[in-house]
Amino acid sequence: MTIESAIPDHLQRTRTRPIRVPDDYAPPYPSYSARFRPTVSQVVMAYFGVQWRDDQPAAVTAALDEIANSVGSGGAGHWDRALYVDESGYQTVLTVAYWEDPAVFDMWFDTHGRAWTAPGRPHDGVGYFTEVLRPTVDRYETLFSAADQLEGVGVLAPAISGAIQEHAYWGGVRDRIPLSQDDAMPPAGHPTVEVDGPVRRVIPADNMCMIRSGQDWTRTEGQERRMYVEDVEPVLHAGMDFLRDDGLAIGCFFNRYVRVLDPSGAPTDRSYGLSWWKSLAALERWAESHPTHVAIFGAAMKYLSTLGPAAQLKLYHEVSVASADQQFYEYLNCHDSTGMLRAAP
Repeated sequence: MTIESAIPDHLQRTRTRPIRVPDDYAPPYPSYSARFRPTVSQVVMAYFGVQWRDDQPAAVTAALDEIANSVGSGGAGHWDRALYVDESGYQTVLTVAYWEDPAVFDMWFDTHGRAWTAPGRPHDGVGYFTEVLRPTVDRYETLFSAADQLEGVGVLAPAISGAIQEHAYWGGVRDRIPLSQDDAMPPAGHPTVEVDGPVRRVIPADNMCMIRSGQDWTRTEGQERRMYVEDVEPVLHAGMDFLRDDGLAIGCFFNRYVRVLDPSGAPTDRSYGLSWWKSLAALERWAESHPTHVAIFGAAMKYLSTLGPAAQLKLYHEVSVASADQQFYEYLNCHDSTGMLRAAP
């Protein structure tokens, strides 16, 4: 099997920071990366959230229809939707949209997107928030366990790589990010809050890190499905809850463990964890050594080693390390632990 680099040819440059495995390293199983057009220099990952308690108000239904129709006609290359109940008991629906042209996003956002958290928007107990990353292509990476699977920002890519080298070892995430070839991407500063009437805007720190890490068990059946639901998912859920409740102490600003919804709003057999971190290094420390992730990794490896190539569970993630000017966070009528508000004094 031919092994290629996760970093495409047009993003490779002289490496001054060596990768963590030798040149002849051969991964024990195949994984793949999305291949974007060389003409794409920057993408947009936009999260539009709505939160409420108790029964769903009519305003939520109207808002969800509004944002779906808007991003669908606003040039987004892909969007999906997920449900989450946060640490304060608020129902939260995320509409996540991706653009491969920031200029198209900016035009749509200035005309339509800013209304999502506009100060004059009636809220009546409903909170709205917008969280946007717009990383250049040297600041993010994608990883998929199957070559016929694209999720998240990867859906924008017209192709997927062959089997890549930089995975199945600690530090693989960093080695797949093109900027890491000559930049350690250290954190700088700390998030702060600006208040504008009912709107709170978080001013981000430099080189904050975001990960969306997903699971798709749609195709699993019988014993494999039981193994995932009974042996793997509870361990994953416990780790996600730890990051949600206690992650600040280890550099995780916030975490959401969400269930992907179908077009009718019904839960699917797909989920993902979504978390923002002080730095890629903080995420790496949790992944390599914290008991909660060690347990997740152990449960997943037992599952995959038992089933081997026959496993139908699909895994993926996308990781971005964004500069301060590539981030935007705005909250209207949201409780104090919502998203980046939890991280900022």
